[in-house]
Order: sequence, then structure tokens, then C-alpha cells
Amino acid sequence: MRHRFAVSSPIFSALVAVLLSSAPMRAQTPDPAVFGELIEVRVVNVEVVVTDKKGNRVPDLKTGDFRLKVDGKVVPIEYFTEVRGGQAILPEEASAATSAPVPGLAGLAPGSDVGTSYLVFIDDLFSVAAQRDKVIRTLKDNLSRLGPQDRMAIVAFDGKTVDMLSTWSSSANTLSRAFDQALVRRAHGLERVAELRSFETTRRQVTGFFGDRGTRLNTRLEIDELQYAQSLAQKVERSVSAAVTTLRGFASPPGRKVMLLLSGGWPYAPADYAINDPNRPVSERDVPEGEKLFAPLSDTANLLGYTVYPIDVPGLEGSVTDASQEGPAPATGALNLRENQLHDSLDFIARQTGGTPLLNGNALHALEKATSDTRSFYWLGFTPNRQGDDIRHRIKVESVKPGLTVRFRDSFKDLSKSTEVSLMVESALFFGNPPGSESMPVQVGPIKPEGKKEIGVPLTLAIPVDAITLLPIDGKYKAQLELRAAAVDEKGYRSDVPVTPLEVTTAKQPQAGGFLRYDTKLKLRKIRQKLVLSIFDPASGRLLAAQVEITPPK
Repeated sequence: MRHRFAVSSPIFSALVAVLLSSAPMRAQTPDPAVFGELIEVRVVNVEVVVTDKKGNRVPDLKTGDFRLKVDGKVVPIEYFTEVRGGQAILPEEASAATSAPVPGLAGLAPGSDVGTSYLVFIDDLFSVAAQRDKVIRTLKDNLSRLGPQDRMAIVAFDGKTVDMLSTWSSSANTLSRAFDQALVRRAHGLERVAELRSFETTRRQVTGFFGDRGTRLNTRLEIDELQYAQSLAQKVERSVSAAVTTLRGFASPPGRKVMLLLSGGWPYAPADYAINDPNRPVSERDVPEGEKLFAPLSDTANLLGYTVYPIDVPGLEGSVTDASQEGPAPATGALNLRENQLHDSLDFIARQTGGTPLLNGNALHALEKATSDTRSFYWLGFTPNRQGDDIRHRIKVESVKPGLTVRFRDSFKDLSKSTEVSLMVESALFFGNPPGSESMPVQVGPIKPEGKKEIGVPLTLAIPVDAITLLPIDGKYKAQLELRAAAVDEKGYRSDVPVTPLEVTTAKQPQAGGFLRYDTKLKLRKIRQKLVLSIFDPASGRLLAAQVEITPPK
């Protein structure tokens, strides 16, 4: 459940009909996109790792040694390349179809170097500084493992904003300086520790007063359990959303794409994390968990062709005080349920995207293991029958030869254009205007209080005539558009991105270079926030966007 803080429903209520305007209006001009580009994913690329019974990589396999299935049905492998030791190997029997370059991937000619793009995402919202810094220092110390065709970008998220510490770079000096910046950033993991301590104290007081027998028999969450679990889930959602936005911001680097995800401790099921009791099954709870929490990340990674290697930051030390370890010690021989919760989330993300989770001490060898794991693999590609229906399709790769183990991403999601645009608008909350969008002037009117907790924000949008498709219908000119609004407040909470149909109608054919004026009013919570507005024209596929900062009157 996303935290609804910013925009009431319905969001938009038009105050004035759309009027023809002959000149642009004065407005706040949105900042240009920081990085990233809009890409249209046609071919689905599947990176396949094949090992024997001893765990050794198996080379020299051919196209016919694999069986590729989508939703249980065999599909032809249109593109096939073995990458061995960072170099492309062309099978001797390869046909022109299977040897063709994979769209969007550079340098797959036989014998060419295949570089890897490593996108480092640092979760400062959950990480404890001492543990996070150990991982960052090992990443910095192992930069020499990057090959000549490799590159790395580094991003950090503090719960409110995503900060790009380095864009794509192959310079060890540039990346070292970026990691130095990451080391001095404030980490918020101890705040998560304090929240868990406060919750556990409350639970001990409640069970101490009433006894725990009634609680163990209760199949629903107690009020304090529900509040803690919901708050925890919201923070996980914010971190996952930031990671999704980061992937979209770095959508199409060359070569193989890898995300090193430094997770400070994301529980797979926040309700179970709060309960921490295997003998108390809870059947009813209004808290998102599992696939609902983490599928947006794995879906985006699979859509863009990223393999994710989640790094278990809190698992570095078994005796430290952090959000994963805090609370009553488990009984002798009992499993650490909360630690397993954190591992389950990392395992899910890795398994869905074809990576491996780097748990406990392996976190200190993250770059070493990731570079080793991504140097040798098979690249399979196929063109799906795109429907744009937002349905997830399951992928399965089988080895025709017996006794071999195959690892691969397990799905792709056929995103609709509407969903794609909504995701781009969400990304703009962190990274400027959506990639591929055009500027749209916007003017903010006088902001006035509406009750104790809300404000009314009048807005005037200037829609460029040349950017929309106006068709003559019944003696008038009309365009069917989609209006979206997304907001993030100063605490880092984001709104949903509802889609509002917008019909633009003019009595006369507009002049080229002119603007159409649209007045509307938003009802927002009384808190500072950034607002992203967009107009999408399904007929032309063009996207207009604007950003404004909203400051409530005192």
C-alpha cells in the first residue's frame, strides 16, 4: 500500500474550460533530465549461466543445447552468443540469425571484448554506517578488477532523494572519489534500530501486563504491531522505488548490465518481521509483503536487462546492533527469523533477475564475485509478441544435456504505454523531467489553506499545440490526452500516479507554435513537496512534463 500523502482523490477538478492562447505564458521552466534516456525494449535478452555438478562453468554449448520457454511454450532463440572470460565466442555452426548482434548491445563480434556496466545503489535509509562503510571500502579497493571495457555508476538514497555520486565512468580515480563521498554520507540505520527498540519495548509492556497467551492465539496483528509493520513496509517501498528509479535513469549502457544493490535490511514480510514468532500464524494483515514489495524492482531489472546482485550489509557481523539483529535474542538453536527475513528479500530479487545474493561475509567480496560471475555466460535473445497488457510472462531456460544446472532471469513484464509513462513520471520526482519528454510551461496561482491540513494549489498548464494531435470532429478540433500528477514531500513520501483522461477542444484550428491553456486546482496536504505534472498524447506518443515546488503559506 503506497503512502497517500500528497494528492487527494480525485486529483483534478477543472475550474476553467480549455481556451486557445496565442502566446506562451510565463512559467517555471522544469530542469532538464539529469541522465537517462527513453528506450523501447523490443528484444528480451536472457543471460544464462551453466554449471556442472561440481559448480564449474560449462563452455562451448551451442544454440541447440538450450530450450527456451515463455509461459511454458517453446520459442525460437533468435540471438545467441557465448561470452567467455569477457570475450564474445561465436559458435561454429551459428547461422546468420543467431550470430546477428543483439539490439542495444555493443561489440558482440567474435573475439571482441564484452564490457559490463556496474550500477551501484547504496541504501542509506536502512544501513548502519559502520557496516555500510565496510562494503563501500571493499568496493573501492577492488576497482582494479574492472576490465578495460567495464564502467561503473554510483547512486545513493537517503530516504528522500536519490543522489548520483558518479555517472558512468571507467576511471578508477573518479569512482574512488565517488566512494569517498558515499563514506561521509549520513546513514539512517540507527534510526531503524531505535524504531525497532521502541516497538519491542511496547510489546514487552503489553505482553507483560496481559500475558502472551492471548497474543499467540490472535491471528490478526495487534494495533502496535500493525503500525510498526506498515511503517516498515512504507520505508521498504520507498527504497525499492528509489532503486527502480535508478535503474530507469541508467536504462541503456552498453554491454552486460549489473546492479550491485547495497541493502541495509529490507524484510521480505514486514508483518512477520514485527511478530518474530514462528508459532503464531497471522492470516489477516493489511501490510504488503513479498512479491508485492519487490516485484517492481525485479520487473524493471528484467525489462531493462539488468542482473541484480543484492548485498547483505547488515549480515556482516553477528553481534552488532542494527535493525536486523535488534530485539530479544532467539532461544538456543532457534533460527534468527528476522535475519532470515532480510535474506529472503535478497534471495527473491537475485533469483528473479538471474543474479546471486551476497550474504553475510560474501558482502565484503561483492565486486570480486560479481565480476567473476558475469565474465562467462550465454546470451540468448528472442522477440516476444508484445501486447502491452502489463502481464508478467515466465521465462524458463532448460539444458538439453543432462546433469547441468542453468541460472537465468525468470520473467519479463509486457508493459503498456500508459504504465511506462507513469513510471517515467515517477522517476522524474528524483531525476528531473522524464527522459524523452518536452517542456511544458506551468504557472502556480495563489496557494490558500483549505482546512487545517490541506491547501488548494491553482495551476495553469500551457500545452504546446505542436506537441499534441488535434483532429477535426463535429466542426471542432479535439485531442484525447492523459494527465498525470506525482508528488514527493519533504519527508520522502510519494503519491500514487493516477491517470486522468483529458479532452482538449477548440472551436478553431490552432496556429502552429501556439499554446492551449488548461486551468486546474489540486488539493494537497499542507507540507512542502515537489510536484511533477505530465501530459501524454497517446496518438503521437509525445510526453510533456513540468515540475514545480510547492510551499504552503505560513
